[in-house]
Amino acid sequence: MYWVNGVLQTQISLNNRALHFGDGFFTTSQIKKGEVQWLSYHMDRLILSARRLMFDNVNFHILYKEILKAANYSKYGIIKIIITRMSYDRVVYGYGFDDKLEILRIIRVLPCSEHYKKLCYSGVRLKISSIRLSRNPLLSGIKHLNRLEQVLIASEIYRNKKNIDDVLVLDTENNIVECCSANIFWRKKNKVFTPYLHHAGVNGVIRQVILKILPDLGYVVQEVMVGIEHLKEMEEVFITNSLLPLASVNVINNYFYSDKTLLNLLKFHIIN
Repeated sequence: MYWVNGVLQTQISLNNRALHFGDGFFTTSQIKKGEVQWLSYHMDRLILSARRLMFDNVNFHILYKEILKAANYSKYGIIKIIITRMSYDRVVYGYGFDDKLEILRIIRVLPCSEHYKKLCYSGVRLKISSIRLSRNPLLSGIKHLNRLEQVLIASEIYRNKKNIDDVLVLDTENNIVECCSANIFWRKKNKVFTPYLHHAGVNGVIRQVILKILPDLGYVVQEVMVGIEHLKEMEEVFITNSLLPLASVNVINNYFYSDKTLLNLLKFHIIN
């Protein structure tokens, strides 16, 4: 089910820059009881994405109303919001654009993911990805539509799906960044660590929520640029995204983890 600029559609025009150039950005969240979870955080990141990618004429007031309307169609489910631009009729303009191009606000509503439900309860098995994320501060933090790195990373997971559930991805400097579609945290005693995402990675909504509430729960949190050897002495590791929203990490290569102290505390505050 799709809405394009507020109108329910069964088709989408091919004449858009998402298709031609990956020009745009998106966010994905859960719908519970007809409400989009953590919507204010998602809206803030959409606004940041628009500013970074020079989408100066997005009407976020209208988009917000369209999101609420679409969410009413599903008591429980997944909602994906995509922002892109229409293309010029003449190919001569190539990559270029101006503010005259029409903005497309695309909203899709889907059923809940059984895959994420399973991982939430069973925990995940990780290995180190062979693919490295490029470093680009302009694009870090946001969910832009250029996802080729994640497509290749996901194919690596699929080829090893009997043995792993996700991969831990490093950047070109061998610093820990994230999983394919989740942020990662690790803990030793009352100190919690998560990657510093200035150069690469997505600043996930649940990541933002956790960073905000950890001090109130008595934990010291640090955003760090470290390699995988830093995980060797950790007591607990978990991953987060808006659809999980939290899952324990059972193993990363030959590092094993069983402690879920902080994970269970966060589940109480975030899920319940």
